[in-house]
Amino acid sequence: MSQLTRALTAEFLGAFGLVFIGAGAVVTEGASGGQLGLVGIALAHGVVLAVMVTATMRISGGHLNPAVTAAVWLSRRIGGRDAVLYVLTQLAAAVSAALLVKALFPVGAGMATAYGVPRIAGEVSFLQAIVIEAILTAMLVSAVFGTAISPEAPGVGGFGIGLVLVFVILAGGPLTGAAVNPARAFGPAVAANDWHAHLAYWVGPLLGAAVASLLWSQVLLPTERR
Repeated sequence: MSQLTRALTAEFLGAFGLVFIGAGAVVTEGASGGQLGLVGIALAHGVVLAVMVTATMRISGGHLNPAVTAAVWLSRRIGGRDAVLYVLTQLAAAVSAALLVKALFPVGAGMATAYGVPRIAGEVSFLQAIVIEAILTAMLVSAVFGTAISPEAPGVGGFGIGLVLVFVILAGGPLTGAAVNPARAFGPAVAANDWHAHLAYWVGPLLGAAVASLLWSQVLLPTERR
């Protein structure tokens, strides 16, 4: 089996796990009458990301997110063709996971939560949502560079990245849903056929990823690794 096939399989597994658990937690929150709460949803996302990144990082890099793949591509650590294949695989995994959430979780709660589609709060404008998603994604991508790419990274696996997702959701979840991942937004949007403000979950994360990638590749990484 080729290394690319192994990498794409790992990306599918990791992105599937993230969306299935993340979107599933949102639906379960609706079905349970709010027993999970924001902290529970944040922990569900953060822990599954930590585990999945740790499991896949030595095979594929543990991107699991089109914004991360874009950042890695901008820093010239993945080729254009492979980056496109990574993103398509992540999106396919997200759709598969969201459709299974739709098929397996309580119907009423699934419809009420649009199967985990992230929402922009009423008091947050579309432009504000893009900026919030960009800032939060820049933090996530910085964790990827600082803990997984840099040769100076501590040996914490994907758990530093997962912890960032926890506090990102705690801070931004009530405002934009804190998707910080186009695939996390795309899969449930397909399942629910709900595309309201969906563009924000591409523009914001990709913008934040680009800023973080340039900062790390031009300034923060050791000179020999830039």
